[in-house]
Amino acid sequence: MCLCHVSPRLQTRGFLFLSTMVDSPFHAGFVSIVGKPNVGKSTLMNRLVGEQLSITTPKPQTTRHRIMGIMNGDHYQIVYSDTPGILEPKYALHEAMMNYVKVSLEDADLILLVVELGEKYDAVLHGRFKKTNTPILLVINKIDQAKGTQIEDKITHWKEQLPNVHSIIPVSATTGENSSILFEAIIALMPVHPPYFPQDELSDKSERFFAAEIVREKIFLNVEQEVPYSTEVEITEFKESDEIIRMRAIIYVERDSQKGILIGKGGSMLKKLGTEARQDMEQFFNKKVFLETHVKVADNWRKQKDKLRRFGYLD
Repeated sequence: MCLCHVSPRLQTRGFLFLSTMVDSPFHAGFVSIVGKPNVGKSTLMNRLVGEQLSITTPKPQTTRHRIMGIMNGDHYQIVYSDTPGILEPKYALHEAMMNYVKVSLEDADLILLVVELGEKYDAVLHGRFKKTNTPILLVINKIDQAKGTQIEDKITHWKEQLPNVHSIIPVSATTGENSSILFEAIIALMPVHPPYFPQDELSDKSERFFAAEIVREKIFLNVEQEVPYSTEVEITEFKESDEIIRMRAIIYVERDSQKGILIGKGGSMLKKLGTEARQDMEQFFNKKVFLETHVKVADNWRKQKDKLRRFGYLD
């Protein structure tokens, strides 16, 4: 089941941008948001869609899936894809993550190549984008941290290194600075095409997926070192009534020592994770939530394709 929820602010935002486009033909297309880990891709998609679809944390490699966020307006539909940060795969999970990036780029009508303010050209990572025929908007993120002529200097740097990009747009995904300029540039590059999804859909992902992601976000925010990267969350029960959603979440780790860390002394950490996740879920689903959490060990699940298949990373 797809998450079919359109907030009033999302509807209003679409109306405001298209108030002068009444007679325009319908535009629809796929926009892939790509870049290195931790450059702000998820924050940017959330900003553009107007909803908190992708989890965001200060840690790199938080995003593991391709997450579509669908932006609907009277005369357009933009299907954004938030993707894992591009990296050199070290094990099977990384390979699956990079395959999401590959498929997303193959589908794209437009690429948003996101770099952060202090980032420099990488011939291996960025050089691949010199060979694509898909239009590219290069987005310099985190300009709220800029000093002096840093923004102008970076625009010059990227023009020299990637002369084939359509435009270079400096933004702050956190504050929203220049997000309207970026949005208008995206709309201008969307092909004339009927919508790909029903107009009331916000994402291709299920409610269970978003619930699991919220739990995983709390692990990344509260637990240090390698433990968050060794965890996977599965929603094994999701029962909804008019008044409440009852959920059961299993948090998988790779070793018994990690299980102990997640549970904490007297169950304190698991209680904290569950409380914070439940609060965010109630805001996300706009309904009271009862959340039951458990921790189990799945040895070396990141390196085993059968377990990756079970957790939805492989077909």
